[in-house]
Amino acid sequence: MNAINDIQAGKGLTRALAEQARTLRFEDIPAEPRMWARQCILDAIGCTVAGASDELVEILLAEMREQGGAESAVVIGHKGRLPAPSAAIVNGAAAHALDFDDVNLAMPGHPSVAILPALLALAEERGSSGAEVLTAFVAGYELQCRIGKVIAPGHYDGLGFHSTATVGSFGAAAACAHLMGLDAEKFATALGIAGTQAAGLKSMFGTMCKPLHAGKASYHGYMAAKLAARGFTSRTDVLECGQGFARTHSPDFNPDRAFATPPNGWYVCNNLFKYHAACYMTHASIEAARKLREQHGIAADDVERIEVLVEEGCDRICNIPQPRTGLEAKFSLRLTTAMGLSGVDTSRLSTYSEEVAADPVLVGLRDKVSFDFRTGIPSTFSEITLQLRNGSKVSAQHDAGKPASDAVAQGKRLEAKFAALVDPVLGTEKAAKLIVEIGRFESLPNVRVLMALCEA
Repeated sequence: MNAINDIQAGKGLTRALAEQARTLRFEDIPAEPRMWARQCILDAIGCTVAGASDELVEILLAEMREQGGAESAVVIGHKGRLPAPSAAIVNGAAAHALDFDDVNLAMPGHPSVAILPALLALAEERGSSGAEVLTAFVAGYELQCRIGKVIAPGHYDGLGFHSTATVGSFGAAAACAHLMGLDAEKFATALGIAGTQAAGLKSMFGTMCKPLHAGKASYHGYMAAKLAARGFTSRTDVLECGQGFARTHSPDFNPDRAFATPPNGWYVCNNLFKYHAACYMTHASIEAARKLREQHGIAADDVERIEVLVEEGCDRICNIPQPRTGLEAKFSLRLTTAMGLSGVDTSRLSTYSEEVAADPVLVGLRDKVSFDFRTGIPSTFSEITLQLRNGSKVSAQHDAGKPASDAVAQGKRLEAKFAALVDPVLGTEKAAKLIVEIGRFESLPNVRVLMALCEA
């Protein structure tokens, strides 16, 4: 009972979470969360391949190549290799460059791109098996979601930290520490090292720094585990100690949430995948707008006013009013709503460009949007009401925060998304082989074979 009371007071929280992650074994993970984990891996690699040619990735890659070092890990979507920590930061940034990667609202943020680049780079160094990597991935994923719950909502919603960067650093550290088989003391130390590096601001959304956050989280996690293994010291109570991570990064520290059972039993089974290449908070409005177009056959000239009801946090996350670049367009709720009403394919990467942002029809609809920002509704919910020129009103709503009820069907949709992203870069044959190999991920004797397929 004293141990339970200590956790409720925050005492021992870091060690308890570390131990839960450290002791997870492959046989502890049921078939369903294993399937979801494979889907996370498939989606993250697909997004990384497609994002590999982005300008921000080229800049990072040039810098990391100039820094040099032992070439031990694949740079996904490129020729040549880098030192593992350099590959982690470049691949992490590439994975998030298009903002097309997965989401978990428990963080809230992008879980896979913070963990997987570091984990795969480390696995290449070690020659790890697919089962070892999948287990470590799930361990890191579950831990980072639990930390996200402990500091919600003030960390992200109130203070403006980007959880992909901050909480993701812990997830990456836990995954790498698990793969390395660190003991209890060094595992908790790795979390301390990750915690003191964790940083990332939501004010950077719409700039190259947002994808950098994912790369840095992955880098921080890799370095934290490696340094801990070498005997580097840190506090082992980084989450709960005075002036520690939780107390300096959130007004809402609640350790009671750390070990609550998530819906479906595993946080990974609540993963949300993106089918629109824009900020996830725009997806509900895109879907509602598409419903209106499909149900009522609405043309742009029919619309007099567009009223969008969303949660107030969207105003801080994705409300760039007059986007000029493709990257800014991904964070413009006005423009993406206009895209949905106009039938623009929001899953296509080429949609988010300066030309589309300046399209006169879309700009005309964009400027007709007004918002009703509400408290007390899900951040993934939207209701759109159109005032039409004929005097009538029509409305539709959508909630993008509900995980798929059919994981098998979801897998088929993700394979189609993967092929669309990867075929143009690596070719149809290699993309198809990657889908097969990731589908049997836990049976792979060495992930180096899979990573070799990711080279351009």
